[in-house]
Amino acid sequence: MSEEFLKPLLKNGIRFDFPIHRPYKDLTPVEQELLWTGNTYFDGLNSFFDYVESQTFKVQYRVMLSRYRGKTTCPECRGSRLRKDAGYVKVAGKSITDLVLMPLTQVTEFFRTLELPQPQQQVANRILIEIRNRLDYMERVGLGYLTLNRLTNTLSGGEYQRIKLATSLGSALVGSMYILDEPSIGLHPRDTKRLVSVLESLRDMGNTVIVVEHEEEVMRAADQLIDIGPDAGSLGGHLVFQGTWDEVKSEELRVKNNEKGAENYSSLLTLHSPFPSHTLDFLTGRETVPVPSFRRKATNFIELKGARENNLKDVDVRFPLNTLTVVTGVSGSGKSTLIRKVLYPALMRQKGDAADEGGKFTSLTGSLDRISAIEMIDQNPIGKSSRSNPVTYIKAYDYLRQVMADQPLSKSRAYKPSHFSFNVDGGRCEVCQGEGEVKIEMQFMADIYLKCEGCGGKRFKQEVLEVTLHDKNVSDILDMTVDEAIDFFREFEPKMADKLKPLQDVGLGYIGLGQSANTLSGGEAQRVKLASFLGKGNPNKGGTLFIFDEPTTGLHFHDIRKLLSAINALVDQGDSVIIIEHNMEVIKNADHIIDLGPEGGETGGYVTFTGTPEEMVKLTDGNYTAEYLKGKV
Repeated sequence: MSEEFLKPLLKNGIRFDFPIHRPYKDLTPVEQELLWTGNTYFDGLNSFFDYVESQTFKVQYRVMLSRYRGKTTCPECRGSRLRKDAGYVKVAGKSITDLVLMPLTQVTEFFRTLELPQPQQQVANRILIEIRNRLDYMERVGLGYLTLNRLTNTLSGGEYQRIKLATSLGSALVGSMYILDEPSIGLHPRDTKRLVSVLESLRDMGNTVIVVEHEEEVMRAADQLIDIGPDAGSLGGHLVFQGTWDEVKSEELRVKNNEKGAENYSSLLTLHSPFPSHTLDFLTGRETVPVPSFRRKATNFIELKGARENNLKDVDVRFPLNTLTVVTGVSGSGKSTLIRKVLYPALMRQKGDAADEGGKFTSLTGSLDRISAIEMIDQNPIGKSSRSNPVTYIKAYDYLRQVMADQPLSKSRAYKPSHFSFNVDGGRCEVCQGEGEVKIEMQFMADIYLKCEGCGGKRFKQEVLEVTLHDKNVSDILDMTVDEAIDFFREFEPKMADKLKPLQDVGLGYIGLGQSANTLSGGEAQRVKLASFLGKGNPNKGGTLFIFDEPTTGLHFHDIRKLLSAINALVDQGDSVIIIEHNMEVIKNADHIIDLGPEGGETGGYVTFTGTPEEMVKLTDGNYTAEYLKGKV
């Protein structure tokens, strides 16, 4: 039936000069519109799909319709969600529909240069001041690539936090205290510098600004530095250092000049705390994330051609296999679109696996047979149930339950490994269903969670808790941190210690074995997923392509060094790794860099560089990533 609609176009296209051999993406907007609406010579695509819809009682037409039908921009409002007649009112030739569809950088420029007749200027003067200020604040926090009609649920956590920050600036409050939790998430160092200027503006207005942060640029801008440590979990919680940045800078100078005593902890540290400070070590150069001694050379590649989703400008990209590849660029340059929206779904479909609807591209070729599995290691929770925990996710709990079932008391009572699970009936406390707490539903208030009276929060029946392993029952073991558990098992159950070691290797030695997955941060959940592949249970070892989306979120320099060791272990065993990242410590460790830009939003979406870090720092064309990478390599 589709041929009946196609033949008239092919036969008569020459009559109205229609380029029938030209790809759809290369047609002009007028020619594309004509293809949909048709003319006197042929019926357009709209007529074809109207016919298909009228035949949906036949299964073949329902299948065809489901293949081609999907969401598209509303032609009436152009995606602005505003009524058509709202666009009839224009200021300087622009309607409100035009403005909400523009990137903020263009809207800011429009209002900055807007000139109105004198009577209108008097009326609009105060309004224009407020509009310009608010738009300027949005640009200053690094969100110039967003449009005004962008849905909130499509924003990342860092973008949402920076919008709230811009709102606070716009309110012009004084005498307030602002507490920000890692506002630099998702920001390129170029944008972090802008963020720092915004925070300084809040301070200069007479406010107090407290920032929880790991980003070096933000720490160096602080008037007062408070370092908590020295390590994480049970080894942390101490005030390691509190002082001005001038004190830190003087110590940094001593280390650079190699003054006497600089190799030891100076009086700066012993004056404030008896504990060593990883933060000061890295800031003063005493410790560093080392540059690799060599870059891996790839012999196999996959090549993505014609990626043109969102702001990507029909780009061609080669991804080397069996290497560590970092995709970088300023915020909004198209990194996540390229990897998460185009490459990942395309690879999943190529392997015959289900995937979300992917972005548009022309072809995917290369050594695809070298990839046996694709794993997206993102920051989504590791489990939906509150009973999900790290030790279950990495399959170490199965071995622990077997060990507990092998104890003499368990055998005498005929306990099976399932008795030591809080997910099934048997040994778990049935009062709380193995949760350890009971939910009390409140009619007009938030629900309250109380410790279970049946098990005292231990999640198991009392008779199950009587089974011990070196004086520790299953609840005691689950309450241990990873570090404590490894020390506990090392002598008499080394296999269990080995199963937990990957969690320690990715810097999660401080988390509890039975800690609920709901309490893990996005970065912690991501590293738990990484740990599950570092163990010996990955059947696709050596042929897996791992994709990480900003794995350094929430990580200190000290933790980044551990993370890089873990990721390099994957590459060394023959796997391939692609990382979307802004952190310079990760970028300088890449075997191959793919940089997108040059800016964000509409002025981004181009591949501005591919190559090694050493090649990148030689760029002199104003590349932002190269500028901040200099001095690191």
